[in-house]
Amino acid sequence: MNLTELGYLAGWRLVRALPRPLAAAAFAAGADRAHRKGGGGTDRLRANLRRVVGPEVPEAELDDLVRRGLRSYARYWMEAFRLPSLSRAQILSGFRLDGAELLAADVAAGRGAVVALPHAGNWDAAGAWVAATGWPISTVMERLKPEGVYERFLAFRGKLGMEILPTHGGPRPPFDVLLDRLRSGAVVPLLADRDLSARGVEVDFFGAKTRMPAGPALLAIHTGAPLYVASMWYEEDAACASLSGPLPVPDPEAGPLDARVRSLTQMIADRLATGIARHPQDWHMLQRMWLDQRGAGGTELSAPASGRS
Repeated sequence: MNLTELGYLAGWRLVRALPRPLAAAAFAAGADRAHRKGGGGTDRLRANLRRVVGPEVPEAELDDLVRRGLRSYARYWMEAFRLPSLSRAQILSGFRLDGAELLAADVAAGRGAVVALPHAGNWDAAGAWVAATGWPISTVMERLKPEGVYERFLAFRGKLGMEILPTHGGPRPPFDVLLDRLRSGAVVPLLADRDLSARGVEVDFFGAKTRMPAGPALLAIHTGAPLYVASMWYEEDAACASLSGPLPVPDPEAGPLDARVRSLTQMIADRLATGIARHPQDWHMLQRMWLDQRGAGGTELSAPASGRS
């Protein structure tokens, strides 16, 4: 077991043992320290939030937004570490979803639903809430290094009732498994606001080019399952989300598959942008986001963002 794995293990054990107010204060203090110190992640968050709020916002206001953003990110980790110790009633009361009746109808009808998510608010609380509600939920997670960290995240989310598929190395391609799950009525949430690989779909996002994953659009096109976009944020007493959609899925007569995927992914990007602009302090994007940011801000922070895939 290496130091990274020991750190996560300590987080899950120690943070759960602390009273919530004490844990919250400790994580907020850590976020404030990161804000004062600066560094790669903080600088990237600042650059990303500048794109969101625009050049007209004064530097002092942006700095306060960055501080609140780091506090929100710290709250995510504090709450994620504490989730396994919560009762079903606590999980249900700790998350609120505007549009829950849409998912309930989709699951009841057996058509399932695809939900495109931003790296915002508390996705783990959302997934735990779906499972605690009694709906089947399947998603994909990047295979972390070291393997021990990946296995602990897998066990963590599995204990909360989520089926987690690795991006690679599983017995079947994850896309094929998700097709089956949707056709059996599952909820399939997928983080959708960042994919800078060569496979990503190029979109306009806050006035600049980036790439986003094709998965949500492809799943909706192939299965006919409704596709929603979630806005996610924090309120003082709960993690919150609202659903936008279902999005209009282009039919085959609208053009070739790649054109339909691009069109639908741009719709996802537009709705993600609307939600992020409404709650920018809760968008936890501490990584390079836009194509013109190559090489900016130093080394990528891989483990935290990958841990939330």
